[in-house]
Amino acid sequence: MVSKSSEARENQKEYWGSKLNQRLSFLTEKGLDPGKIAKDGTVRKLRAKMRETGSRLRTIASQEKKVEEMARIKAEKAAVPKEEKVKKKKEGGKTPEESKRQQKKSKKQASKSKE
Repeated sequence: MVSKSSEARENQKEYWGSKLNQRLSFLTEKGLDPGKIAKDGTVRKLRAKMRETGSRLRTIASQEKKVEEMARIKAEKAAVPKEEKVKKKKEGGKTPEESKRQQKKSKKQASKSKE
């Protein structure tokens, strides 16, 4: 499972960095030129791990920043007093207007009752 904690990723970065330094020192003691060292599969793999860990650390930092920003915004919203909603009073004397369908229906019933 992928580690989501910053401390674990920092430890991984140190681990991969030390492995990379060991490999580089081994290859330089062997007498390889820098071009061949850069093309070494193990060195490339270790550098990729370093990049991946660094990228993940940046992502974790951005997520932590976002969480802090959201908490700040939430605290600001909570600090603002809420305005009470004004309830509209129902007007007792006024009847709501009938829709066209209702008007037509009542007109039809009135004409039937006349007959």
